[in-house]
Amino acid sequence: MNPRFRCFTFLLLGLSLTALAPLHAQRERLPPEDLEIVEQRWPEAKKSSTGLRYIVLRAGDKDGPTPEAGMQATVLYKGMLLNGTIFDEALDPEHPFRARIGRSELIAGWDQALQRMHKGEKWLLIVPFELGYGTRGNPPMIPRRATLVFEMELLDFGRD
Repeated sequence: MNPRFRCFTFLLLGLSLTALAPLHAQRERLPPEDLEIVEQRWPEAKKSSTGLRYIVLRAGDKDGPTPEAGMQATVLYKGMLLNGTIFDEALDPEHPFRARIGRSELIAGWDQALQRMHKGEKWLLIVPFELGYGTRGNPPMIPRRATLVFEMELLDFGRD
């Protein structure tokens, strides 16, 4: 093969893949049947570039900082399947859930959401399975490929 032609072919292929990258980032992450439920129940939900959806139920200090990777977050939450079945919760302010952000202690959807939240905010978070427990789920409570819904409140965060 002519070296110039080979170089041109690789250049064209590279440009094509680069042009498609933003389209891939924007692809729908929810299965069609879950998407229908989500759009009916929460039409006002905002969608991030990763497919995470959220609704700010109570705003926090918009001028304040947001948590960063490595910080410990203190959270109250209720985790549910799309059908409303609660699979986990930590709602007692005396015994909140604590975890480090960005250290593989949380599902990816939580890591992403917490780094956007402000102290005192409460969100409804809709997590596609790819950002949750994946194709395996977390039996017996979370089935395979489950879209998850969380009500979560960021109580505090820091470098503790």
